[in-house]
Amino acid sequence: MIVFDVGFAQKDSASLVKEIKEFQDDLNKEYKNAETSPLPKEKRENFTHLNFFPIDPDYVVTAKFIRTSNERIFAMPTTGNSSKQFVKYGEAQFLLKGKQYKLNIYQSIDLASQRKYRDYLFIPFRDATSGKETYGGGRYIDLTIPRSDTFVINFNMAYHPYCAYAEGFNCPIPPRENYLAVKVEAGVRF
Repeated sequence: MIVFDVGFAQKDSASLVKEIKEFQDDLNKEYKNAETSPLPKEKRENFTHLNFFPIDPDYVVTAKFIRTSNERIFAMPTTGNSSKQFVKYGEAQFLLKGKQYKLNIYQSIDLASQRKYRDYLFIPFRDATSGKETYGGGRYIDLTIPRSDTFVINFNMAYHPYCAYAEGFNCPIPPRENYLAVKVEAGVRF
């Protein structure tokens, strides 16, 4: 868990809130735009914004990054009729609400072949809000390959996959090992 001294907390919390609000604004713009939105036309016409949990710095954690090697490509099931090819890239170990957790980090084989997404990684997860306050199929967090053995996971930037809003998408389903037995009351909610 990130611990700040008082002076750093005041300065950093403002930039943290600004970064999260920019993420929320960008996501809302994406969903309003007919070219980028997963929303069907009838839902998009009345769309004003996504619902978010209140921004909470307790859900910004410093994770230990453990790179896994010799992982095999596997087919991650999706909500559609097909699967997508991923490889487990590493593990994130972190404290949340005073307890130790681990999430696997994945790399899409399709995206990794594109120069623009070569460093893109993905954490699909479910938690105790899934199916109640958030989409039952889980949420996602995007990140880039960490450059050191620690990195920040900002659960305030967790979002629902497109299939939470419309049919016809093939959204990866979080593997069982990425189920957190805690409420993550941060990020997008219903």
